[in-house]
Amino acid sequence: MKTPRPVLSSFNRPAFARPAFALAALAMAAGALPTQASTIILGGYPDQLQFIDDETGEVIHKITLDSGLPTNLQLSPDGKRAYVTTLTHGGIEVLDTATRKVVTSVSLNDAYTKYRFSGGVPDPTGRYFYIVGEKISKEIDLYRVGQPQFMVVDLKSGEIVRAVDLPEEDGGPTWRTRLAMAPDGKTLYVFQKKVLIVDTKSLEVVDRIDLEKPDFPGMQDVGFGGGLETLRTPGQYVSVFNSQDPYIRNPVFGIARFDLSSRDFTFDPIGPAPDEMAGLEVTPDGKTGYTVTVTGQLGAMRCEFWKFDLETNAALDKAEFPCRSRFYFSMSRDGQKLYIYGAGYQIHVYDAQTLKFEQDWDLTNDITMAGLLTLP
Repeated sequence: MKTPRPVLSSFNRPAFARPAFALAALAMAAGALPTQASTIILGGYPDQLQFIDDETGEVIHKITLDSGLPTNLQLSPDGKRAYVTTLTHGGIEVLDTATRKVVTSVSLNDAYTKYRFSGGVPDPTGRYFYIVGEKISKEIDLYRVGQPQFMVVDLKSGEIVRAVDLPEEDGGPTWRTRLAMAPDGKTLYVFQKKVLIVDTKSLEVVDRIDLEKPDFPGMQDVGFGGGLETLRTPGQYVSVFNSQDPYIRNPVFGIARFDLSSRDFTFDPIGPAPDEMAGLEVTPDGKTGYTVTVTGQLGAMRCEFWKFDLETNAALDKAEFPCRSRFYFSMSRDGQKLYIYGAGYQIHVYDAQTLKFEQDWDLTNDITMAGLLTLP
């Protein structure tokens, strides 16, 4: 275990007007959560969900998913359902969080057609699930990959009931596209290099919010996970964003907020942007946020936790931890622990107050890139 360097109590805040926003990571808001012992859900190879006691680190339950390898986990806004998308059979599995049982299992693939997507979002009724994906058709002598499409899956019938091609200017890789649904269910938000505003009735892009591409396009070796929990206000998003000033193009990072109803952005710059930065994890009271940064490469790589006061948008603390070639970052439900996990069989547990290492939890399956959820 490396000895952390001395922490910094603050960063210099650049003074320049209205930087151009560039999205580095985004995290979804969830409902109010109690402070209590909870259960962690993780995806495991080849087709597992693991349930882990967040006090002991023991695997207390497993579920085998009929549709295969989990690639994304997220909670419904009310916390009553967990939605799992899977790779093997192009699947969507719906988990009842109270009973810990799968109540819906959909596989879109068949012998001649496959669908490639990761993540999605349910409508407010829970009946329909919106994804952005690609259809792959097996023909006599080749596989034909279709255009990226907005797709609507009926979770009751298990079929795609609507599909519309993305506009050519908005096409591109769909594997890590992030989606969000407005509280009234009338607007779908697609977070790529731009924020696409999509009418859910017609599946047409009705507006775009331009986010300038950052110098550092995100955590290529550190996964963001799925269904991250942050501010506890429904329809409010908060995360760490990168930006550039319009004069000398100096990359900086800060705290940005996006309201799904009003579509308003606020951005508070904090300091120079590191090489790579994960999404933001926020404590249940909404006052403190954490992220992970990476600078350098290979033997010169340095990984750190950064801690922020979200009421003043000020940096409070930071501490180094041992880097891994690929990993994921999350936080316990009560905000007391920080987790480094993925690409292995362990969760490394750190104290959120001191940023110091506590212990390793050994699991029974290699962890997928689906992200981490916590349940009461």
